Amino acid sequence: QVQLVESGGGLVQAGGSLRLSCAVSGITFSSYYLGWFRQAPGKEREFVAYITRSGDNTYDADAVKGRFTISRDNAKNTVYLQMNSLKPEDTAVYYCAARRYGASVRGEYDYWGQGTQVTVSS
Repeated sequence: QVQLVESGGGLVQAGGSLRLSCAVSGITFSSYYLGWFRQAPGKEREFVAYITRSGDNTYDADAVKGRFTISRDNAKNTVYLQMNSLKPEDTAVYYCAARRYGASVRGEYDYWGQGTQVTVSS
């Protein structure tokens, strides 16, 4: 059974930082590309960042470039999203996702977590 479990969300003031974690089980972790997406109330889900299988390459959405960093630890089967300089517009439910073949900025991922809420107050 494949499980992706996000943690680390919460309430933070604008300008603050949070680190999200996503623990993955049930798949060969190092064989999967991993991504983070988010969905704000009343809006469509949007891409945040992805990381390749080895972790050598990452790609960030323009909205978070320079503020968020995706990373992974293949020994711990965990992917992270370090979020700095948070803004109220970053408020959303954040989801991690795993994709077997190829990185993608679209929601075409094989497995998804249940999400973790991030709220940024002004």
